[in-house]
Amino acid sequence: MTPLQVARKHPEVVTGLLAAAGLAWWWTVERMDGMDASPGTDLGTLGWFTATWALMMAAMMLPSFAPTLTAYMTLMRRRRASRWLLFAGGYLLAWTAAGVAAYGVIELGKGLLAGNLAWNDDGRWLAGGVLAAASAYQLIPCKRACLAHCRGQLRDLDGVSRQGWSAALTSGARSGGWCIGSSWALMAALFALGIMSLTWMALIAALVAIEKTSAWPLRARLVTAAVLGVLAVGLLAAPHQLPGLVVPSHAGMHPMKAMG
Repeated sequence: MTPLQVARKHPEVVTGLLAAAGLAWWWTVERMDGMDASPGTDLGTLGWFTATWALMMAAMMLPSFAPTLTAYMTLMRRRRASRWLLFAGGYLLAWTAAGVAAYGVIELGKGLLAGNLAWNDDGRWLAGGVLAAASAYQLIPCKRACLAHCRGQLRDLDGVSRQGWSAALTSGARSGGWCIGSSWALMAALFALGIMSLTWMALIAALVAIEKTSAWPLRARLVTAAVLGVLAVGLLAAPHQLPGLVVPSHAGMHPMKAMG
């Protein structure tokens, strides 16, 4: 049974997640209005970035999370709505933790390399390399294994219907961990293209959804690899001609200043 077929068992779940994602998208658009959408933009303070990242993950990941949550609800036999919420909360908590880790790595890199990451120096090549590496990751066994678990990891859980609150939260975080293993390279590509760009957010969210819900996961991975490969070549060869890419200026707008 495909993830979409599983999701159809609980249309109310799909509707609820889509509504929540729509609200998160609206809030994200409001929050990012006027921000610098180019690669290498300042991430702001840790608190501001963490809140923004959590909102972004709700917008991008909740639609493709529907089959997993539906499977969990089926195993729970429609009981204990609080467990479903905790499961979803654990999933988003895992993605939020991944964002905090990414923030630390990026800020550390900026501190160590200083001006070498400027777009006209090594920044452009670093961004292109990240996209090329993300493309290659779609083709290796680790990606295939993580995606398989992300699409159907609930089949092997024992005693789901008897889980308590902490176990539901842990199961959701575990589910998020598998999906992080599957999609971390796509999120790295989002940083390379412009983490504050709504255009690239929408593209990455679409690729994640295709991979997680398609009846042909191999083809979905190949499509993702091809898209990322084309973006890598375009960014390196002709960045000004790449649709949707905001080429950094010498004085980009700080996210916190953009909030006004």
